[in-house]
Amino acid sequence: MSVSVNEIQALARENVKRLSPYSSARDEFKGIQDHVFLDANESPYANGFNRYPQPQPPQLLDQLSSIRKVATEQILIGNGSDEILDLLYRAFCEPGKDSVVYMPPTYGMYKVLAGINNVKAKELPLQAGFRLPMQEITRAVEEDPKGLKMLLFCSPNNPTGHSFPAKEIEKILEVFPGLVVIDEAYIDFSSQASWLERLSEFPRLVVTQTFSKAWGMAGLRLGIAYAHPEIISLLKRIKPPYNIDSLSQLQGSEQLESWDEIQRQVSEVLQERSVLAQALAQFSFVEEVFPTDANFLLIRVDDAQRRYDELLARGVVVRNRSKEHGCENCLRITVGTPSENKQLLDMLNQMQST
Repeated sequence: MSVSVNEIQALARENVKRLSPYSSARDEFKGIQDHVFLDANESPYANGFNRYPQPQPPQLLDQLSSIRKVATEQILIGNGSDEILDLLYRAFCEPGKDSVVYMPPTYGMYKVLAGINNVKAKELPLQAGFRLPMQEITRAVEEDPKGLKMLLFCSPNNPTGHSFPAKEIEKILEVFPGLVVIDEAYIDFSSQASWLERLSEFPRLVVTQTFSKAWGMAGLRLGIAYAHPEIISLLKRIKPPYNIDSLSQLQGSEQLESWDEIQRQVSEVLQERSVLAQALAQFSFVEEVFPTDANFLLIRVDDAQRRYDELLARGVVVRNRSKEHGCENCLRITVGTPSENKQLLDMLNQMQST
């Protein structure tokens, strides 16, 4: 699908298009590191962190480009995926005028960020079986083709764990004139192909990923956007220059150098997920174990609050998702280490025998 730079620019807010990004000292000089640096008003006394960090760390960009097979000019690193999402709202959605669509039950920050940015968030709840409401999505697009700026999909979805059918997302990408944002926080645990493979087909597609899940670095706050270079360029205009600290850049890069270990851990989680799903289905108070493409399981039980409290009293913390649409009496259980999963099952056995 051919989309010009002008067509992408037409989606952006007028004030953002007029902006020039802040030009930091690190942007203006990207040369040899053994120079005498008198350009950024930093402390000259070396302690490992006296220099400002790179706004977009080149080593991390190169590593991500190599791992994900996406050109560096199509990658933006942010302070967690939440910042990436917030940048998309601020770059493309006019406050008090534009809108986005999201489909609960899903990641709660889509709605929170809409509220922060004074953008209308249209809820189109997932249908029975957590299926996409395709007719409602089509109707929303037809009713507001210019004001509806983004469709937000979490796939694999949180808290349900399932992935949305590629054919359905493809239909939406072909007809929606705004941005389709696919949050792939859990993609490394899925058998489904990443939408990164199709970025060249759909220039208005934005894929977000994170260091927080499979890559084991939730405490660093590193998120990633993959998109058309013009979308990335627009986001750079409004991104704070120094909010990815040097320690996060260093640790993130070192973690990606251990890619084989990351893959080993993912494999172990997938094996444990299968064992856990089969074991959970055997308990009398577990009514349903939902299929999952993530590193967690959503289960429906007889009384979610009671079972949550019983597990908590035994030293195991899970998440009660009963207040989410379609998740009545549902608990979300993250797949832990083999020993943690054994402890969970032991506690559940105690609960069943009492």
